[in-house]
Amino acid sequence: MDAVLLAAGLGTRLRPHTLTVPKPLLKVQGRPVLDWTISALPKQVTRLVVVVNYLAEQVEEYLAAQKHIPNWATVRQTTPRGTWDALWSCRGELSGGSFLVLNGDDLFGTADLAELASLPERGFEGGVLTHSVANPKQYGIAFPRADGTLDKLVEKPDLPGPMLANTGAYLFPGRAFNHTPFLSPRNEYEITDLVNLLAQDGKMMPVAAQSWRPIGDIPAWEASQTADLSPFAPAR
Repeated sequence: MDAVLLAAGLGTRLRPHTLTVPKPLLKVQGRPVLDWTISALPKQVTRLVVVVNYLAEQVEEYLAAQKHIPNWATVRQTTPRGTWDALWSCRGELSGGSFLVLNGDDLFGTADLAELASLPERGFEGGVLTHSVANPKQYGIAFPRADGTLDKLVEKPDLPGPMLANTGAYLFPGRAFNHTPFLSPRNEYEITDLVNLLAQDGKMMPVAAQSWRPIGDIPAWEASQTADLSPFAPAR
């Protein structure tokens, strides 16, 4: 199985720390965020495709040195146009079949990623990792159907919590590339629109994550330095 890591962002909310270091390489308890992410990937992942842009050379140097998954490639997203555009740029690098897609700058629980990757064994094409949040207006929110399958993702609904936030970790079927990216109302190519298209067939599943640490700003990054990170222990 391939895993696509989205690591092209500027990390503006983590400046000045990201002026000289790309956000995925900021260290959490002595290790780059990207190292936590790659080491937590399920063992069936044998190839990485990493989307890069800002300070790309540093990310490539890290990938060349890491030992977790030696089979890797990078794809340059020269113009940031959204997450679906980033994924679309990888279509020629993937080996076929189901594949994972993860934001390259958050920490995802090892057991949660394993459950996400196992969805085809339970008859589902793919899914999205979700996590309960008290403030839905700050997140993309997953709405399940009565049978538990994913109905849709909605960006920042004005609704009371708790609700299930989209963590930015997905399992997609190979047919995801049958859909051509289109611009969202926010004038970006958003991967959530792809998820909603695939969910129409009723074979996408929300997976409740037990552990998720978004590293979106300086307070979150600083808090992670003393947090219990045992749920993010390496799978390989």
